[in-house]
Amino acid sequence: MLAARILFSVQRELFAALAEQGFDDIQPRAGAVLAYLRADGVRASELARASGRHKQVIGSLVDDLERLGYVERRPDPADRRAKLICPTERGLLQMEAAASIMRTIEERHAMALGGQEYAAFKVALQRVADLQAEAQHDDQALGRSQGD
Repeated sequence: MLAARILFSVQRELFAALAEQGFDDIQPRAGAVLAYLRADGVRASELARASGRHKQVIGSLVDDLERLGYVERRPDPADRRAKLICPTERGLLQMEAAASIMRTIEERHAMALGGQEYAAFKVALQRVADLQAEAQHDDQALGRSQGD
């Protein structure tokens, strides 16, 4: 529950600051795409895997962001059958703004806790996230093997 409280609080602050900078047309749910978008593009399947969302949800979010002018679909040079989700100029500006806002938030927390304690917190939180992802993966694998 603590992680959820942190997530929602940071998300509210991030999207409020983005809105103040002119990115008031995106909703926090778009973070499932925007948080994992790369300047050189990324496949929707990678976005789904990284965000933990279903491909259909990612597809719908990409549709919304494409309509708003933040991303575009381009052929993947490595596989012409696949598409890359690439940020537009507006998308790149949003990515830069979001990165700056997140740096400010992290710096504030590091100042409050002290650099060493904040770094240890991030390491521990990453370990918990990795353990949770492993447990989820193991549960999914178990479910597949029992269904065989």
